[in-house]
Amino acid sequence: MSGRNALIRVGALVALVAGCSGGQPAASTETETTKGPAPVVTPVVLSEMPHDTSAWIEGLEFDGADLYEGTGVAGQSQVRQLDPATGAVLRAAPTPNNYYGEGVAVVGDRIWELTWQDGVAVEWDKATLRPQREVPVDGEGWGLCHDGDRMIRSDGTDRLRFHDPQNFAETGSVNVTRDDQPVRNLNELECVDGQVWANVWQTDMIVRIDPATGVVNAVVDATALAQSQGRNKEKVLNGIAHIGGDEFLITGKYWPKMFRVRLDAPPD
Repeated sequence: MSGRNALIRVGALVALVAGCSGGQPAASTETETTKGPAPVVTPVVLSEMPHDTSAWIEGLEFDGADLYEGTGVAGQSQVRQLDPATGAVLRAAPTPNNYYGEGVAVVGDRIWELTWQDGVAVEWDKATLRPQREVPVDGEGWGLCHDGDRMIRSDGTDRLRFHDPQNFAETGSVNVTRDDQPVRNLNELECVDGQVWANVWQTDMIVRIDPATGVVNAVVDATALAQSQGRNKEKVLNGIAHIGGDEFLITGKYWPKMFRVRLDAPPD
């Protein structure tokens, strides 16, 4: 989810993702510092589907077989439920108070949505797509995911920040590094089996981070996908949702397509 300038056949996909939440299965965990340069992999495209070209996407997440998207731009931001087979918008609700919406993450029967520079996070009722409350957040909101125990937020810096999923109180943070260098502009996030996958704003990269150490232990180079979508300053890679196993859905801002891909990330 940035905040700057500015789904595949039903049977197959539903069977694949049923019972999988955004914070469940796949990709492995790493608790020790990666030795040597972080390995780089490229996504293997399995299928593709349409994506709303008016969507300045900020968040993308499966909750079982349901797919949710958060979009941005002040006065245009929405929380949406998408058809996981066609990418069509099934339901949509405007982010309150003309906030600039950012990352979204499902926690049980609720959805948390960040805002960019409005200083609040919005809690939604998932069933009705109605805002329930707003809570203060210190700093910017970019990406968001839930690892089963806590919320993890990016804010455009090289830090991941941890939050209580009940009241969104900040509980800690970690600096993110790749090959001992800080990784800034961390954007849309996906929590998978103890690891955090993060888009890096204005690049064609997704990095896999061990949140215990902040170390990047794998890098996804999605340059070919971005180029196929007419990459420019606005049409950038952003949006990653875990389907199951080593399969993910990835897309970008104003992209006309979403891609179901396999990420053959190296073992930890």
